[in-house]
Amino acid sequence: MRTIEFWYEFASTYSYVTAMRIGRVAAAAGVAVRWRPFLLGPIFKELGWNDSPFNIYPAKGRYMWRDFERVCEGEGLPLKLPPVRFPQNGVKAARLALAGEADGWTPDFTCAVFYANYAEQRDISDEDTLRGLLSRIGVDPERAFAAANAPANKEALFAQVAEAKTRGIFGAPFFTVGDEPFWGNDRLEAALRWAKA
Repeated sequence: MRTIEFWYEFASTYSYVTAMRIGRVAAAAGVAVRWRPFLLGPIFKELGWNDSPFNIYPAKGRYMWRDFERVCEGEGLPLKLPPVRFPQNGVKAARLALAGEADGWTPDFTCAVFYANYAEQRDISDEDTLRGLLSRIGVDPERAFAAANAPANKEALFAQVAEAKTRGIFGAPFFTVGDEPFWGNDRLEAALRWAKA
C-alpha cells in the first residue's frame, strides 16, 4: 500500500479539517497515512515572522477565518473560534502525538485535540485538557505524559521539525509522497492521486 505523510501543526486551522477527514478519504483511496506532528514556530522564525501570518497580515487573517468557516460548514464540522489567543501553543500536544505513534493512538489523539481546539473552545496547551483527551480515547495519561516528556521524544520532535525544514515544508497541513510536496487541505486529493500513481 502506498503511503502519504500528513504534516500538521496543532495551531493550524486547516489542519483541523484535514485531520478530521484524511483517514476516511485515504482509506477510500487505498492509501496509508503516516501522521507527522511538527511545529511551525521555528520555521516561521526563520522566515522572519514572530507570529502567524494570519495575525501579521490582517486582511489575510480576515479572509482565512471566513474561508475556514465555509470549509468547516462544507465538511459538516463544528466550529467555535478558540477563546484563547490564536494560534494556541501546541508543543505539549505535538510531543504527545509523536509519543503515541508506537502504540497507534496518534490519529485518535490528534483528532481529539483539534476538536477540543476548534469545536469545544478548549485550551490545548493545558495539561488537564490533554489528560482528559487521552482518557477519552482510552490512553493512560500518566504513561502518555511520561513518554512524551522523555528526552528522546523531545529530541524526536526537534528532529521532526528539522526534517520538515529540510524538505521545504513551510505551512500546514502539508503532505509528502516520497519527495513530492503538496500544501493545503485542498491538495489532499491531489496528493492521494499521486500516491496511487
